[in-house]
Amino acid sequence: MRITFLGAVRTTTGSQYLLEVNGKKLLLECGLYQGHRDEARDRNCCFKFNPAEIDAVILSHAHIDHCGNLPNLCKQGFKGSIYCTFATRDLASIMLEDSARIQTSDAAYVSKKRAKQGLPPVQALYSVTEAEVALRQFVALGYDRPISVEDGVKLTFKEAGHILGSAQIVLDINENGRKYRYLFTGDVGRGGDLILRDPVGVENVDYLQIESTYGNRLHEAKSSVEASIVPLVKDTIRQGGKVIIPAFAVGRTQEIVYALNRIIKEEQLPRVPIFVDSPLAVNATEVHRLHPECFNAEVYQFLREVRNPFEMEDLTYIRTVQESKNINEIIGPAIVISASGMAEAGRILHHLKNGIGNPVNLILFVGYCAENTLGAQILSGKSPVNILGEPHAVRARVAKMDALSGHADRHELEAHVRRMTGNIKKAFVVHGEEEQSLAFATLLGTLLPGAEVLVPTLGQSVEI
Repeated sequence: MRITFLGAVRTTTGSQYLLEVNGKKLLLECGLYQGHRDEARDRNCCFKFNPAEIDAVILSHAHIDHCGNLPNLCKQGFKGSIYCTFATRDLASIMLEDSARIQTSDAAYVSKKRAKQGLPPVQALYSVTEAEVALRQFVALGYDRPISVEDGVKLTFKEAGHILGSAQIVLDINENGRKYRYLFTGDVGRGGDLILRDPVGVENVDYLQIESTYGNRLHEAKSSVEASIVPLVKDTIRQGGKVIIPAFAVGRTQEIVYALNRIIKEEQLPRVPIFVDSPLAVNATEVHRLHPECFNAEVYQFLREVRNPFEMEDLTYIRTVQESKNINEIIGPAIVISASGMAEAGRILHHLKNGIGNPVNLILFVGYCAENTLGAQILSGKSPVNILGEPHAVRARVAKMDALSGHADRHELEAHVRRMTGNIKKAFVVHGEEEQSLAFATLLGTLLPGAEVLVPTLGQSVEI
């Protein structure tokens, strides 16, 4: 078997790994590379292989940096099956449609600028229709249900605890009579998630491919989530202010809603209007409702004995633009959860524009903000900041919670490796910025003293 690392090595975007085994070609992940517009377009449009020669794709979860280039792969000739869990298939259906709309909008914007320079227009990577066509090739499987995907290749999905439906990919290979187990962790959750089950340890691993997003960093304790939310939100409500929460539409929004549900049920906060204002977040919450098989025991019990974890009095899910605008007319305290989590695009910009100048308001960040994003600028203390083309002074209070990260930190990745069994001969460290990957590779070398530990470079091929 040969594996070629075609994305998300020494960086965290564009996951894509080509396996060649028993004369077949399998693709693990087919994510969009997200970066500077021109570089991203060049990386995403052209594959380093012939898509028509790929026999099957195996997908760990529905984040766009893992699945976002699948419609383009199908458009260019891939005809095989795309294997994933049931929840991943349902999330991908809304994520890929949303991605297609963004691609189309972005292409129109760039084409308009190019027209002024006398240059030809550019095309979107794929359309909404092409995204829908790609979904017809998805084949959904349950966790812990082994299936033969090609001769000598048996696939099993194991819980990864990262987002709804996320899975570790276990491949049991029989190659010319030689049998071994290859584990790709996908993105690994922290454990103790507010909603999801914990990642599980995998047995009898011979070769390991593991993420390292936070391979050299530690997070706040998960137990601090509600303890952090209550005093911040309570004080803002007491002053009559609004709590504005930029949140990722998938995963983070649902965690915040469930946390507020529990807090308000326990009467730790007074009842105030709560709004989820993001069409994608609203759709993603609907998908969460459909998949209680992914819930941890506590949320499952809450669902069965109390109420829907994502429903409560005073909570409104917003779909239309007019409903979104009406939120800004509300007098008095309210909580607004809106995308995007880094405050780079979407309806959150309008809520920030209307609320960031009021000192009784709170801007509460609950996730990672990449360098140079609006969220990062606000967190750094910059004022004024540019919102929708205009400068706005930052007078609202600003706070950040790190406890809700969906990725395991250094200690949690270490614990995940310790849960594995088997004689691991080689380990590949992927999906992390170079500094994080190299640091975690050093730790992995001490955890697996008999293994060769590699941090691959882009395009590198390794034989198993």
